Amino acid sequence: MITLTETDIIQLLRKNNLNADTLQENVVLTLMKKKLKVATAESCTGGLVSERITRVSGSSEVFDCGICSYSNEIKHKILGVSEETLSVLGAVSAETAIQMAEGVKKLSGADIGISATGIAGPTGGTPEKPVGLVYCGVCTKNKTYALKLDFSLASNRVDARNYIRKLTSDAVLFTILNIIYEQM
Repeated sequence: MITLTETDIIQLLRKNNLNADTLQENVVLTLMKKKLKVATAESCTGGLVSERITRVSGSSEVFDCGICSYSNEIKHKILGVSEETLSVLGAVSAETAIQMAEGVKKLSGADIGISATGIAGPTGGTPEKPVGLVYCGVCTKNKTYALKLDFSLASNRVDARNYIRKLTSDAVLFTILNIIYEQM
């Protein structure tokens, strides 16, 4: 599994001449050009990815469904994350992220299902799962996988919670672009 840090996300955006503040416009335009739809399942971002996508005029052509599944009960009932995964591995795990992405793709019929689950803080972290640990799940017709995001160094910032949520949404939006260019 690939692990990306805050520095990695910033460098990937720079390398690809992308501005974090306008990333959602790139995503929506690229999805439109390819005639693809994306659906999101969000926990720690609280719907931020969906909000950023729907901020763009015309996004209804490429976005039908965003689920804010903050509780384990909703992850299980709506997205189909197994109770065993949630009880054994927890909500913050690669397996949960993958099942969330699979669930939202199946529920919506989108071409891409993508999820984010993690610990934005400032509380809730443990030594095994610190504040800033996030998993993103990806599900397409051809591939299903998870990315690990390690934003633990950002946990000391005054605005750590909002910054971790923003970084996560940047990573998710960049991942959508990457999926489109690599797989579709």
